[in-house]
Amino acid sequence: MKNILDIRTPAEGEASARKADYGLANHGLSNVRMAYWNLPGEALYEEIAFRREARIVAGGPVVAHTGKHTGRAASDKAVVKESSSEGHVWWGPYNRPYSPEKFNDLFNRLQGYFQDRDVFVQDVYAGADPAYRVPVRIVTEHAWQSLFVRNMFILPQSLEEYRRHVPDFTVLVAPGFQGFPPIDGTNAGTFIALSFAQQLCLIGNTEYAGEIKKSVFTVLNYLLPLQGVLSMHASANVGTGGDPALFFGLSGTGKTTLSADPKRSLIGDDEHGWSDEGVFNIEGGCYAKVIQLSAQAEPEIFATTHRFGTILENVVFDPVTRKIDLDDERITENTRGSYPLEFIANAVPDKRAGHPKNIIFLTCDAQGVLPPIARLTPDQALYQFISGYTSKVAGTEVGLGKEPELTFSPCFGGPFMVHHPAFYADLLKKKIERYGVSCWLLNTGWVGGPYNVGKRISIRYTRALLDAALDGSLHAVAYRKDPVFGFEVPTTCPGVPDSVMDPSSSWPDKALYTNRYRQLAARFVENFKRFEEGCAPEVIAAGPRL
Repeated sequence: MKNILDIRTPAEGEASARKADYGLANHGLSNVRMAYWNLPGEALYEEIAFRREARIVAGGPVVAHTGKHTGRAASDKAVVKESSSEGHVWWGPYNRPYSPEKFNDLFNRLQGYFQDRDVFVQDVYAGADPAYRVPVRIVTEHAWQSLFVRNMFILPQSLEEYRRHVPDFTVLVAPGFQGFPPIDGTNAGTFIALSFAQQLCLIGNTEYAGEIKKSVFTVLNYLLPLQGVLSMHASANVGTGGDPALFFGLSGTGKTTLSADPKRSLIGDDEHGWSDEGVFNIEGGCYAKVIQLSAQAEPEIFATTHRFGTILENVVFDPVTRKIDLDDERITENTRGSYPLEFIANAVPDKRAGHPKNIIFLTCDAQGVLPPIARLTPDQALYQFISGYTSKVAGTEVGLGKEPELTFSPCFGGPFMVHHPAFYADLLKKKIERYGVSCWLLNTGWVGGPYNVGKRISIRYTRALLDAALDGSLHAVAYRKDPVFGFEVPTTCPGVPDSVMDPSSSWPDKALYTNRYRQLAARFVENFKRFEEGCAPEVIAAGPRL
């Protein structure tokens, strides 16, 4: 915000109370009108309301509308190609090369943009394990995005810790600043530009807060594997018996929903590291899809949508009653809720646990042909991990329509991966073998036919299958070997109809089912050709056979 009239704002008197000694001048940010340092949520609420950035609704959440960008602008992300990091980066559509000179010019223009403006600074950490924690500074143009940062990352615990905070990485967020491709070399006016050498990320022309979260995750995806720590686009929880489980999956596959299990304690819902000591959350909060959220099916997450401190992105509400409508998708299907992990009653306080006993790869099969669950060998697990098959659901990225889009996203998080998928897969294989982990492919997609013909698998059936896998009882039932993919499929599961266990039985045309299944397998084979170089022969052989 450019406060031209120099109007005193509600939190201006406390703006420097939590100021770090390592100031903004170290980032080349000078002559800002006012820097609001590490304001707590209550003060940010006052600033949000004063600036009319967002609205406060029934129960106390903030509802923010993010304008034209209601999802990630995946095609507008770029990574600076520099000598210190270029040998580690998997260059391509997820990591588009960007010249250091253009990055510096863009940074200089952004520094000029921030002059005479108010900025909000949050000094936080990424990584719950102190041994691998990365101090991060995030400078935003909007107060509500500063609240988002406090929700999503791990906070210092004292004034002294704030004062001594020195970031290893800095993110500058300027939704009002637009890139100019002929000059800046950006793909569009919107940009997410990362420089590992300068330890800096620049975000412009988008208010979608998910760009902040995923940019920090991308940084950790670069740094942690170089230390032998597997970084994962996965949620995690742990049972009362101390049996952690990991859930890999893209947005819309059920990571947040399935990991928020009242019978198990939540470690985190989206991003984790796996070191020799166990798993740890990279974040301090959750960023859940809330479209059509049900108080019956997802009570813990639903409760957060009516609580002070939560940010709701692009949720429709009645301006008179201030009641939200989680079923209204007129703005986007990608409505989101951001809240601290502590809002989930059974969350693990230190966001850490031991080594997982089970790994679940979540796929949303909109073709309606995959079984609801399958048991994988370690090599099959790596094949599925590298493939990352699912269907993108509406709204999660710019340009997606209503119909799910078949996709293969390496490591179930391709847009955020920096190294080659085989590098992450090698780390995963070592950990699976060392700790004797059981691996499963869990399908949360369609049965009885593809999208618009069949229907999506009931969350009740998915939870029954998951419970049986996690408590070990699913190992005791009879299995059949899938003739195409080779994995083992259980023939029964308590509480799940046979028509769900055998997807072909609910298709009226069996020949059409077989044809669709083989077409999907062929897509797997064709996709995996991108990764065969550098991949172990046994992993390549673990794919489908046609």
